Amino acid sequence: MSDTSLPDELRETMARAVRLEYWNIFWTLTIIVTMGLVLGQSQTMKTAWIEDTLGLVPPVMFLIAAHMERRAHRSRRFPFGFERVNGLGFFVAAVALTAVGALLLYNAVMALGSQEHATVGSIVILGHDIWLGWLMIAAQIYSLIPPLFIGRKELPLAQALNDKLLHTDALMNKANWLTGAAGLAGVIGLGLGWWWADALAAAIISLDVLNDGIKALRSSTAELVDGAPRALSSTDLSDDAQSLCDRLSAEFPGATIRLRETGRLIRAEVHDTHPPGECRHPRHYWPEGEDRAWRLAQVSFIPPVGREEGN
Repeated sequence: MSDTSLPDELRETMARAVRLEYWNIFWTLTIIVTMGLVLGQSQTMKTAWIEDTLGLVPPVMFLIAAHMERRAHRSRRFPFGFERVNGLGFFVAAVALTAVGALLLYNAVMALGSQEHATVGSIVILGHDIWLGWLMIAAQIYSLIPPLFIGRKELPLAQALNDKLLHTDALMNKANWLTGAAGLAGVIGLGLGWWWADALAAAIISLDVLNDGIKALRSSTAELVDGAPRALSSTDLSDDAQSLCDRLSAEFPGATIRLRETGRLIRAEVHDTHPPGECRHPRHYWPEGEDRAWRLAQVSFIPPVGREEGN
């Protein structure tokens, strides 16, 4: 393994993910500009625009973390390099999603409670009056297309890298159709004179943002407090962690196995047992038939207290 925090096996995959995230940022910026030009007074459009703007947070945090993982060297001040910088970026993105989702939901509920009657006016284009709602609908449809394709490309890369930040971004992009559908319903509802449709659609969008944020926050917090490795898409224990725990328990019966995650890597502690006589690389303990042995960075043995050799 090189002196960076990134396993050698992942360098090519990481390079592909970095290129994809640059494209993600580019297309997201075009969506933000397009939506911003036709916001009007619609609460739905404003909420969707804010969500699109929030969509920049995960890819930007991913690129910062990827740069630090690939370029940073281990030192006396950072003896483990920046293995956990991806987890820190995941936590920052989760906090942003949760906070803004809660704020958007509050604004939507207040709009419903106060019975705000938003209106969608007309604009003059080439001498013709055009209902602004048609432009809003066109912008909403456009906002669905790039995220759908980018999210589908991000998912396999996130799984190969075991990258929760990239995986969260992929799910947000892939599920962006819900935001678009709610936004379209809100604008059409305004056109039909249903004042409540706009705020209701905004509330649905904000609930989606809040749900993503809470799930990401739970998973990212677990890593920062040395919780057992979590799955990419939920707060359940990951399959890798469960298989590794079973493998170590089978080889060292009666021992207590403790696993924690540092970024995309796993560190294991085997308590109440002596280490084997021969020197073994940590990857030796990875379950057979698995091609993700790079995840296991360390296996430490802690012998029973008061029963060490020589006592």
